[in-house]
Amino acid sequence: MPQTFAAADAVELAVVERSGFVESRHAGIALVLAADGTIAEKLGDPSSLILPRSSLKPLQALACLSAGAPLEGERLGLATASHAGTDRHVAVVRDILSLAQLGEEDLGCPAAWPSDTATRDEMVRELGRPARIRMNCSGKHAAMLLTSVVNGWDTESYLAPEHPVQILIRETVERLIGEKIAATAVDGCGAPVYAMTLFGLARAIHRIGNSSTTSPFALHRSAGALVGAVRADPWTIDGPGRADTIVIERLGVFAKGGAEGVMVMVARDGTTVALKMLDGSGRAATAVALRLLERHGALASADVADTLSKLPLAVTGGGQDVGAIRPAF
Repeated sequence: MPQTFAAADAVELAVVERSGFVESRHAGIALVLAADGTIAEKLGDPSSLILPRSSLKPLQALACLSAGAPLEGERLGLATASHAGTDRHVAVVRDILSLAQLGEEDLGCPAAWPSDTATRDEMVRELGRPARIRMNCSGKHAAMLLTSVVNGWDTESYLAPEHPVQILIRETVERLIGEKIAATAVDGCGAPVYAMTLFGLARAIHRIGNSSTTSPFALHRSAGALVGAVRADPWTIDGPGRADTIVIERLGVFAKGGAEGVMVMVARDGTTVALKMLDGSGRAATAVALRLLERHGALASADVADTLSKLPLAVTGGGQDVGAIRPAF
């Protein structure tokens, strides 16, 4: 199987500074596409292969929409989400499953605790247990199940790469990225995830983020609806106080992080960023993406600075802030 990019393909994207001393450095690759889709900036080699992880979810959700899944509003946001597992998130996932006349036992994702601390603490107090529906990918899985039911496809094998819903997703992914996928792997939730170039991922997210609900093309109308749903209800895609939700609420961007240091963002003017950290750490990914949008004029500097102050970027010592995680440029 092809491998992810090497250190020689990467450049320094972020540093961790403690008391004026650079303690750690994060290398990676990044690509900025202008509103018209042309390359505005390359950092490292964007032709390198990556696994997009959960940054693939907008493409997977679009495939479900194209196959007739009745997803809109909060349901569509959850189909695209890496949600925090709050009761509010879970209620919408159950709603999607109810449309398919299925239950959470039909979900193929593993059981998990919610990532939202308050929700997890409450579950522990109530002697709760990890559950599939609390897993951050349960909305995506519910959407795949609903798509299968709508089309008369088997629901027990929906995660198999040869299942019709996964074939549809693969074909949709290749259409949007404009290239053949390089390899198929198993994501953390058990669904297939596809290796592609960073440029391919950026191109797909740019197409989605610049789509309109009035487009003459059905897939673009669906993409416009998806982006509109997430911007209308940013809590769906992540959760309260979490990075993707914060930047969508405050800046109106469309943002979707993925495991292992992947991030994609589209500003309202269409400028698009995709990046991947070599070491797999996502702690600086949001800040780097925002700074790239800022320096290409898609976001105001004051707004970016204010938003960064709301993210968990502080480095502490003795209970005090003594430094920060920050972009290296």
